[in-house]
Amino acid sequence: MKILIPVDFSKNSEKALQFALKLFPENELDIVLVHVVELVYDFASQAALALDSMHKDAEKLIKNLKAKYQDDRIHIEGKVKEGTPSITLARLAEEEEASLIVMGTKGASGVKKVLVGSTATNLIKESTIPVLLVPEEAKSEGVNRLILALEFADHEENLVDWVYHFSNTWTVKPEILHVQTALGFREQILALGFEQYIQEKFPSQPTKIHLIESSKVNEGIEDFLNQEENIMLVMCHSHHGIWDQLWGKSKSIEMAYHSKVPLLIMV
Repeated sequence: MKILIPVDFSKNSEKALQFALKLFPENELDIVLVHVVELVYDFASQAALALDSMHKDAEKLIKNLKAKYQDDRIHIEGKVKEGTPSITLARLAEEEEASLIVMGTKGASGVKKVLVGSTATNLIKESTIPVLLVPEEAKSEGVNRLILALEFADHEENLVDWVYHFSNTWTVKPEILHVQTALGFREQILALGFEQYIQEKFPSQPTKIHLIESSKVNEGIEDFLNQEENIMLVMCHSHHGIWDQLWGKSKSIEMAYHSKVPLLIMV
């Protein structure tokens, strides 16, 4: 399996690497460490001098990480690129045929601040493969539950298939979270039908389904996560209802994640 991991000079980019290795403890992994140099200089001479220094510093960083983590199971290669980080990373992930991008995020106090105004936001928009965000305060140890937040919508079929396929090699097992914003017979039928669908399609993987009643999706997720531990949240970028609330003016979502829950975005 090939994983692309952006690295800079922060501890959290190394933490993203550690998290990826712990997520796949028994797999042979091809890790591509990438540092993107984004120049903002006005004068060509300054840019040339800065570029040379940045390349050397990045190459040294990657060399040190490779020496620290590479072994018989883990093959690590490094690349230093120039350009806009989100576009460069998304393009390189396609060229390398990576299965996953794992990216550390820093200085956040919730999903909203992790994503808004950051490279992560644009990477999610540009990427054609799943992106796993590892917040600064996320635990590298102990994550053993994978929570899929689903709307029971048509576009989620590929999301479910992808997660269950890779869960066979992960140290975490999938669970389903659905927030019921409208109580009624239709919602009950949808929940029962989805449970039967999972049981028939993935009979070897017993799945716990959490049905949460809440007038707002983001508040339902918040209530759930406040009561749970050792989890990683999975959401689909096509979840218009959920994402509209995440990007909205409400501050309550910031309390839900506390910068500690890794977030896998399916694109």
